[in-house]
Amino acid sequence: MIRIEEVKPRFERFGMHTHIRGLGIRDGKVEPVADGFVGQAEAREAAYMVVKLIKAGRFAGKGVLLVGPPGTGKTALAVGIAKELGVETPFVAISGGEIYSVEMKKTEFLMRAMRKAIGIRVREWRKVYEGVVRNIEYKYGRHPYNPYVQVPAGATIKLRTQDEERTLRVPAEVAAQLMELGVEEGDVIEIDAETGRVANVGRAEGEEYDVGLRRKVEVPRGPVHKEKEVVRFFTLNDIDVSLARQRGAVSALLFGSVEVEREIPDEVRRQTDEVVRKFIDEGRADLVPGVLFIDDAHLLDVETYAFLSRTMEGELAPILILATNRGVARIRGTDVESPHGIPQDLLDRLVIIRTRPYNAEEVREIIRIKAREEGVKLSDEAIEYLTQVGVEHSLRYAMQLMVPAHIRAGDAGRDRVEKEDVQYVKQLFASVKESVQYVKKFEELFLR
Repeated sequence: MIRIEEVKPRFERFGMHTHIRGLGIRDGKVEPVADGFVGQAEAREAAYMVVKLIKAGRFAGKGVLLVGPPGTGKTALAVGIAKELGVETPFVAISGGEIYSVEMKKTEFLMRAMRKAIGIRVREWRKVYEGVVRNIEYKYGRHPYNPYVQVPAGATIKLRTQDEERTLRVPAEVAAQLMELGVEEGDVIEIDAETGRVANVGRAEGEEYDVGLRRKVEVPRGPVHKEKEVVRFFTLNDIDVSLARQRGAVSALLFGSVEVEREIPDEVRRQTDEVVRKFIDEGRADLVPGVLFIDDAHLLDVETYAFLSRTMEGELAPILILATNRGVARIRGTDVESPHGIPQDLLDRLVIIRTRPYNAEEVREIIRIKAREEGVKLSDEAIEYLTQVGVEHSLRYAMQLMVPAHIRAGDAGRDRVEKEDVQYVKQLFASVKESVQYVKKFEELFLR
């Protein structure tokens, strides 16, 4: 039997794009403002067409190229495509420049990124304790190596379903997971009766909270202790890493201490693919193709372009989305110039979507949306001034001024950002345009 270790998912904040919920398409029509998007109607409609092609299974061997000036929503479009494909769709975002700063081959780095962007949903019947947390009390003991630190030694937890309520005592391993997952009263959880693995499913419906950031789920039915079909989610890279660790452990046992391999062998990945295909053929799992988004794609070189072209044709491949703000540029690693710095044979296989600069009305609405997302109150004058900054300099620069202005307003004892707060922080932080002017003004003083 092949043992699969689950790699715990991490919460990743997309920064400026946390407000994107989809592409803002309703009944096949682009809404002017929807799902966190403002404007870019043509690009969003094209992206939605790509989503429909992917769902219809007619996008194999192809990719997407997003082209447009900086700050025109290319990353937001990529996030929107992933959201439209489904809640569980893996989304992996990297920059083209990252491949030169890692301690592994460029192709290995890209292969790991691609494998992270392919998920597998495994279904199995397990005995679990399931219910809404009504009460939880932790028991603490001293850390074995530090007498000044306390660690959870166990916990008592009360779970309730629509039909039953039970109080459970759990060991330190389970208590540590409850704390790590931030389990609170009102959460619906599952505890595997055999392994002790804890899953925080969501917030129980009917519970009222001031701020609701978690998805609502129905209160479970039946007994607390039951046998049910449990769905677990992995990426292909999770399984690759697990099998590589097992292989390393066996090698260490037979031949003594061995150096951990920086690259996952091809035979390990082939073994993973065989396991995945077997699970799918037996009806025990579903494949969940995700999105690999490579920003600043013009920073890739000719070797990685060739690698991407080949892997796009593979049976297990994610949706590849590239983005660039370059026009005609030299292909890195060659003396050849090409549109967007990308080889033309690869360009022929990419669906190209264009974005355009935002106008003043769109900048104003985006600032309002982001302010709500960040919990920043802006006066009308502050919104207008930020809009002016966004048009004259850049939308990103205007967004960057928002939180520092909020901090200054808080220091002054106000909960609302005024125009003077934005003007003050604008003096502290220069835009790209202002930085260029500064360099030109003091050019003789800078080192060459």
